[in-house]
Amino acid sequence: MGLDEVRADWTRLGAAEPLWAVCVDPAKRGGGWDDDEFLASGRREIDAALGRLADLGLRPGTGRALDFGCGAGRLSNALAAHFDAVVGVDISPPMLAEARRLDRSGGRIEFRLNDRPDLAGLPDASFDLVYTDLVLQHLPPPLAEGYLREFTRVVRPGGAMVIGVPDRERPTFKGLVFRHAPWPLIRLAQRVLLGYPAPMRMHPVPAARLAAVLAEGGARVAASEEYWGGDHWHHLRHYVAVPEEAR
Repeated sequence: MGLDEVRADWTRLGAAEPLWAVCVDPAKRGGGWDDDEFLASGRREIDAALGRLADLGLRPGTGRALDFGCGAGRLSNALAAHFDAVVGVDISPPMLAEARRLDRSGGRIEFRLNDRPDLAGLPDASFDLVYTDLVLQHLPPPLAEGYLREFTRVVRPGGAMVIGVPDRERPTFKGLVFRHAPWPLIRLAQRVLLGYPAPMRMHPVPAARLAAVLAEGGARVAASEEYWGGDHWHHLRHYVAVPEEAR
């Protein structure tokens, strides 16, 4: 699986059910998400995450934030309440169209299509905060690690990152299926049995590997905390410090 397949799947998901694809809740299929409820869930997440950064003594500047894999802009809008400017990047044009529809920032969010295996369109050291949640697991591991390296490039010294991603499957039936079953079979089951508009591939990112990749760019994981992101995955939110002397 390469980036072309990721783009095709998330373009279909964005065209069919963008809000549900961002926040997968069986009760919200078929347009069940209310716009205000959807955005409020993002505010709760961002407010809690920034509070936790402060508790850890990590206080990045409030100039610019990057929302990687912004989808329909749920977190971009929430970040815009704390930062002067937000850049949301995503691989899916329909997702970005939905994000622009939901933009409540008064023009402080720039939504960009990024369909490259890097962030070459973003300058070095240009963001105070890099935020991504429930995105990297949908990418093949080599691509996910490449983006982690790009995060360390675009974040400013003294900045921070918040990275939410599963580190392993839980020992449930579905978790074991994802661990052991071949991807073509999982893809077929998601399309035929679950009725997904397009399949969602899942790859955990082990915490030790994530920390090692970030350390290559001088970043340090200050804390990793479990949070609920589904019954079949063990999710961690990593709070990452970028020391002033990192570069």
